[in-house]
Amino acid sequence: MRSFRANDNLLAVSANNQETAINTVQTLDTSLLVGAGDIINLEPRRESNVDEMTGNEEPDTIYDLGGLAGGSLNFEKAQPQHFAFMLAYALGAISTAAAGSGYAHTITPIDGDVDASRSLPTFTAAQRYGNQIMKRRFASMIIDALTATFARDSWVKLAGTMKGTGLVVDNVTEETIAVIPGIDPFACSTSLTLAALAVQGSTAAERLGNVQRIRVELATGVWTDVSFTAVSAATPAVITVEEVNGTSTDPVNFKVLFIPDESSAAWMTFPSRVTETPLRVTDLTVKMGGLYTAAGGFLGGKELACEVESIEYAIQNNAQVEMCVGGGGTYADRVYRDGRVQTLKLNREFRDYILQQHIDSNDTFAVQILAEGALFDSPHKYTVGLYFPKVGVLSSPISANGKRLAEAGDFQVLQDSSEGSVQAVVKNLVATYMA
Repeated sequence: MRSFRANDNLLAVSANNQETAINTVQTLDTSLLVGAGDIINLEPRRESNVDEMTGNEEPDTIYDLGGLAGGSLNFEKAQPQHFAFMLAYALGAISTAAAGSGYAHTITPIDGDVDASRSLPTFTAAQRYGNQIMKRRFASMIIDALTATFARDSWVKLAGTMKGTGLVVDNVTEETIAVIPGIDPFACSTSLTLAALAVQGSTAAERLGNVQRIRVELATGVWTDVSFTAVSAATPAVITVEEVNGTSTDPVNFKVLFIPDESSAAWMTFPSRVTETPLRVTDLTVKMGGLYTAAGGFLGGKELACEVESIEYAIQNNAQVEMCVGGGGTYADRVYRDGRVQTLKLNREFRDYILQQHIDSNDTFAVQILAEGALFDSPHKYTVGLYFPKVGVLSSPISANGKRLAEAGDFQVLQDSSEGSVQAVVKNLVATYMA
């Protein structure tokens, strides 16, 4: 039965392999356990002729300027795999090494652009809307922004926004069947035969649900819905409809809106999910100060514990999705990043003068955020480590949080000349991301 429940939605991406070029789709390899409200949508660009001389008070035409795509990704119980996928496509560079029976993925900001059309690697995404309503595949999506939140007594949360070029394909089609009453044997009877396609579904109920509408034009420009009661498993499919009578000489057009058999399009079969344990903030280690290098790791600094209310890491790529001169399509053909900005926000109890002193000194320091989960091969655990070699404090206002004093640190992530701005290390059992 066709369902419009949001919990029936599915979303899949090409997490393991990036697209080889813009608007060149890649194989879907991973379904993601995102929030029920995470919907990828087309963003049509339509304009009316309201500012043109039409001879009328109101507009009478809408022009089509193509469209883009966009959506959200929310992981309320984030797993290492979610960080690996999101950070890889948001930052753009990754290397992978063995970690026992698993893998350690080191993710860093890309140096320059991928190619002339892409500042960031692109992935393919597909969404099932409800159950049996529609599936849609989106080419060339990017992670434009993400926010990781580590709040006291909670799961680690990860949220992001996607942008895409708007090149899409649906699994729904509409076929026009023209028949002449009294001549074509199916015109005035109770069945219609599609030209070549079968209807998706292994049972009679599924096939019936996958025909979404049939209408007939008995008078010019007047379309009337036609009832239908059964769909055969044959190729082409035969659909049982109510009897429609017309004249003996004028063609009658039927329009059938349906989901064709999906066996010829591999993308319509969604891949399985990767299962990992969600990360908890109780298993978090936060260090501030000291020194971080890729070769030597995190040295020195102060470990923060119960005084931390929350810490938040954000990336904003400021991406522009553009339709270039001569592109010739109804979708974009360039994804350009204006400039990456990374920030950290720390909310904690006001127990000492450390942050205030950093403001007074206008100095920089390193920050570590390390979240560890279950052991998968001793001593290797499911891990997300975020390392910032050079961070500065922009502001740190003091306030009252109930009966306690609080301090909010607004940090700017800076680019170190030798160590870069951020290094993320994700350990899990997935062999590749963004290959």
